[in-house]
Amino acid sequence: MHTFNNSVPLEYNTERERLTMPEYGRNILKMVEMLQEIPDREQRSRQARAVVKAMELLNPQVHQEENWEQKLWDHLHIISGYSLDVDCPYPVPSPEQQQTKPLRIPLKDKPVKATHYGRNIESIIELIASQPEGEQKTAMIRSLAIYMRQQYLIWNKDSVADETIFNDIEKLSDYRIKVPEGISLARIASDANFSRPGLNMDFNNGGRRQNSQQKKNHRGKNFQKR
Repeated sequence: MHTFNNSVPLEYNTERERLTMPEYGRNILKMVEMLQEIPDREQRSRQARAVVKAMELLNPQVHQEENWEQKLWDHLHIISGYSLDVDCPYPVPSPEQQQTKPLRIPLKDKPVKATHYGRNIESIIELIASQPEGEQKTAMIRSLAIYMRQQYLIWNKDSVADETIFNDIEKLSDYRIKVPEGISLARIASDANFSRPGLNMDFNNGGRRQNSQQKKNHRGKNFQKR
């Protein structure tokens, strides 16, 4: 019968030193600590290459990155707290390089005028407003109005008048666009279905998913054929 030595206290990860790079695990950290205790620099450098090889085996996805071998050496120095003195085939990184904050991506602080149309509509309106008057601009306005009507029906009512869409175009353009007289939009089919993005989509089959009623009707037709 096996006996357990209750005098040996259990050590939990929550009580241990936090890992700088947890993807390599605590054993790599212990290897790096042992490296730093080797007095001979040549032997220490030789063992460092063996540790880098072990890191590569533990983190094989690093091969998908550019300069992956240099990244492994950088990670080795990071794990050591930048205190490892070995012959490295690459420039030794510094803490300042790792603490550099990423560049901020400039974002538009200007609020969207009509959220149900989206910010892209405003960009399209800006483009159309800069076009000279003529048949091409009229065709662009008509295409924009058809798209805006579709977006409107997705998020709002079941029907909308053409004049409402035209007024929105003029208002969003700060009245730089004047919808030509006599322009009209094609009628919407009675069975048209405008769904919100992400709804009724079957991403596995790459198309729209039939709703439950359509599936029932389809099964009923197949049953009748039998």
